[in-house]
Amino acid sequence: MRYYLGLDNGGTNTKAALFTKEGKQVAVESIATAAITPAPDFVERDMDQMWDDNCTVIRELIKKNNIDPADIAGIGLCGHGKGLYLWGKDGHPVRRGIISSDNRAWKYYSDWKKDGTEEKAFELSCQHIMACQPVCLLAWIRDNEPENMDNIEWIFECKDYVRFRLTGEARAEITDYSGTGLMNLHTASFDKELLKLFGIEKLWDALPPICLSTDIAGHITKEAAEATGLKEGTPVIGGMFDINACALAVNVTDDKNICMIAGTWSINEYPRKTAVLDGSVQMNSIFCLPGYYLIEESSPTSAGNNEWFIRQLLPELKEEAKKNGGSIYDIMNEWCEEFEPKDFVPVFLPFLTASNVNPLARAAFVGLDASHTRHHMLRAVYEGIVYSHRWHLDRLMNTRDSKEAVIRLAGGVAKSKAWTQMFADVMNLPVETVDVDETGALGCAIAVATAVGDYMSVTDAADHMCRMSEPILPRAWAHDDYEKKYLLYKKVIEALDSTWSDMQEIIGG
Repeated sequence: MRYYLGLDNGGTNTKAALFTKEGKQVAVESIATAAITPAPDFVERDMDQMWDDNCTVIRELIKKNNIDPADIAGIGLCGHGKGLYLWGKDGHPVRRGIISSDNRAWKYYSDWKKDGTEEKAFELSCQHIMACQPVCLLAWIRDNEPENMDNIEWIFECKDYVRFRLTGEARAEITDYSGTGLMNLHTASFDKELLKLFGIEKLWDALPPICLSTDIAGHITKEAAEATGLKEGTPVIGGMFDINACALAVNVTDDKNICMIAGTWSINEYPRKTAVLDGSVQMNSIFCLPGYYLIEESSPTSAGNNEWFIRQLLPELKEEAKKNGGSIYDIMNEWCEEFEPKDFVPVFLPFLTASNVNPLARAAFVGLDASHTRHHMLRAVYEGIVYSHRWHLDRLMNTRDSKEAVIRLAGGVAKSKAWTQMFADVMNLPVETVDVDETGALGCAIAVATAVGDYMSVTDAADHMCRMSEPILPRAWAHDDYEKKYLLYKKVIEALDSTWSDMQEIIGG
């Protein structure tokens, strides 16, 4: 048998999955990778534990499914974008990794926007600055951890760090690094002028050599083989930013349709032959298909809010469902379906870790009264998450000549029929999902299949390995009801905008 192994290092879980040439998911192994929050707005990860978790899921996948490592044709990796993972000159991680939901460097983003730095950088990077990008985080480390600044050998993105541990080869895969603020998108290369603008030019030599998604970027070392159970010498491709992997997994390989990923982040994107240079979208980056940019609107405002709701407000229900062999998500979907689109539930702002409207905005339930239960609050969370995706979609649609599109939905939300119908109704577009559990890993497998020569191109591989569901169509009457509530959602955001800076003064002491 011949398999492709996909590794997905997300914001909350580390997953390994095996796929056949036909795109069938053979097996998957997952482990929760702990996030560390040492202070408000700080979200970190132990890099050694992260490596151990990757070794564990690979080893268990091979062992539990009696896989011959020699049957694994190649390995592809994806991971959350942005954030920061630093390797030291002493041969160890410089410090804990920083996850993309971290907001500690918000002031750099805010100051650079005010003083014109962002405008100058945009001419080269073609993207607005985000607090979680390496440019902001490296500036923060420069000012707060100068001893760590001096120890940096390599600046890695999430999956590039894991690939480095697997192969011993430092590489900067282009889809990920093109979203860091460090790369000139016109030349598809790192730019010293950008580093100088952000005051981090001394780190030029710490940027790894650039590689493409389907390049063979290294091979499994003897040490990594012993740790994972993989065969020494197995090829490892460059891999990709996880939003590229999910786009491949739902077969969004041109500008016709839109990929939405509802995970920790609200990701809304489509490939396009030209970048959007008028500043109307948040980010242009380089897509994993030659000749395409990825036009992206995103923020950490999606299903991560749902996980918080489970953790903080439904812990006993989750435990009860587990004991009974059920799923907390099935219970939540039942609660959600108790309501009609026209029913009022509190307005929920899904800004628990960061916001897409104001860098200081916080989450809120607005409109609670004594009659409301956890059922109403859950429905509010579902709706608030969808409205945040809609806010991004509106910006994306303004960049397109054609307003016709199908939304290809990925992430845990796609497993919920109730939630998927809500996406269709709110967006007023058909929604399709892919018949596979691990979309990020499937996207990696598609790239591996191309890299090892089993398909002529990535688009050819995607056509053969992706199986889409029948579309869920929007209901006109439901869209009308949701549209009234979406306008209210935007009014609440506007009304609260002036309060966040006052709140931050209190939070900051």
